[in-house]
Amino acid sequence: MSSATAERTQAARLPDGDVVAVLLTQHARIRDLFGTVREARGEGRKEAFDELRALLAVHEVAEELVVRPVAKRSAGEREAAARDHEEAEAAQVLEQLEGMDPDSPGFTEMLGEFEKAVGDHADHEESEEFPALMRDCTEDRRRAMGERLLMIERLAPTHPHSAVAGRPGALALTGPFAAMVDRVRDAVTR
Repeated sequence: MSSATAERTQAARLPDGDVVAVLLTQHARIRDLFGTVREARGEGRKEAFDELRALLAVHEVAEELVVRPVAKRSAGEREAAARDHEEAEAAQVLEQLEGMDPDSPGFTEMLGEFEKAVGDHADHEESEEFPALMRDCTEDRRRAMGERLLMIERLAPTHPHSAVAGRPGALALTGPFAAMVDRVRDAVTR
């Protein structure tokens, strides 16, 4: 598994706003948050998990809508489908974790397994999809993709929705409504 430090270093070598740089920086933050959730207890653990859950939810939606269509052409349909499948599985696990007591042993065990799966997923993106994007997309195209990715993240659902995860077409249709519901839910539960 690559480290958060390596991801940040690689991102810093790319132009500002480059989609690969944005995603590498987010992968590093996700790895950091897993560590925070693992070490924290009580309310601190719940807050760290909520931040991790929201970041993962918006990150995966944006990847599916912005990166995956391009990755299908550059890295291949099989690669893109494998990443979509992993994201669908991750949404199911994230929904289960969301319903558990963060201080329970079951949560800790499931979180550890989930951390490994998410790390493996990020490693596959970084070794398969990202090099293909760097090879096949101009710097301007990657910057435009980065802008679009960040815009979609601002509008994306903040909770996992496994019924549409891994299915970009369904996500595009239901995502805005789900995002509105999620953001109201977040505001009410704070």
